[in-house]
Amino acid sequence: MLVEGKWTADWHPVQATDEKGGFVRQISGFRNWITPDGEADPTGEGGFKAEAGRYHLYVALICPWASRTLIGRALKKLEDVISVSIVEPALSDQGWRFGDYPGSDLDDVNGASFLHEIYTSADSVYTGRATVPVLFDKERRTIVNNESADILRMLNSGFGSLGDESIDLYPEDLRAQIDGLNERIYPMLNNGVYRTGFATTQIAYEEAFADVFTMLDELETRLENRGPFLFGDRMTEADVRLFVTLIRFDAAYHGLFKCNLRRLADYPSLSRYVETVLAIPGVRGTVNIDHIKRGYYSIKALNPTGIVPVGPQLPFATA
Repeated sequence: MLVEGKWTADWHPVQATDEKGGFVRQISGFRNWITPDGEADPTGEGGFKAEAGRYHLYVALICPWASRTLIGRALKKLEDVISVSIVEPALSDQGWRFGDYPGSDLDDVNGASFLHEIYTSADSVYTGRATVPVLFDKERRTIVNNESADILRMLNSGFGSLGDESIDLYPEDLRAQIDGLNERIYPMLNNGVYRTGFATTQIAYEEAFADVFTMLDELETRLENRGPFLFGDRMTEADVRLFVTLIRFDAAYHGLFKCNLRRLADYPSLSRYVETVLAIPGVRGTVNIDHIKRGYYSIKALNPTGIVPVGPQLPFATA
């Protein structure tokens, strides 16, 4: 991580724990917003106006949080409006690195070798982990936002007519229900798999493990009784947030993160749901199982040898 703008070695995924030894995630440090007219909304300073070619996304294909933003960009048809750089999948001693691993990019915007250089270019004394995604303003040469939930909502509404206005991932009539479901799925499943994999005590592990499978069971029942999406026929941001965790479950979380009570493949409704979302134009291109496996299995704290498993055989076909 960065400490007052200086990179510290011996990167470790667990930066903080609670009183039970449970994993505590870092709070995002940049929370400004892009709006169609450049006014500040709902937080942060103004001046970040939606313009084609002005903004750039830094992402990792292994990362579910970054993949939320790639899916939002694809669904809103913003590929020609917002450019993208993809870091290499394996975490280096200096965190996310730009390079020429297949499916990865060099940084043609800032010429950085590592993502943490983007953070210090925006804040020379930044303290914290250099995480993806990063939404960068090429005009003001600064980071707009590094919180995936914010960025996904910005992509949905912040670019106005530059995006596909027929797609609304956060419709007003469902907002309260979407927020309520997000607030349950995030701690129990989205972050629950990390709480399980990065737990430092048995009790923290078992509590997180129970949350993961309680939520998977609940979602299996929900999708069995309705569908094809969480709110019926309309795909929303809640589906984006759920999908990015499910698509990684059997490839990484079941084995490496010890979420091994059941596989996603053992849930018929959830498996059909993943196939349905994958079939939506633009989504499949955001999924790269090779990056996912190589990225997660490069975490030395969990896999000291760095060996990447050949399996599992997955029911869906993707890159």
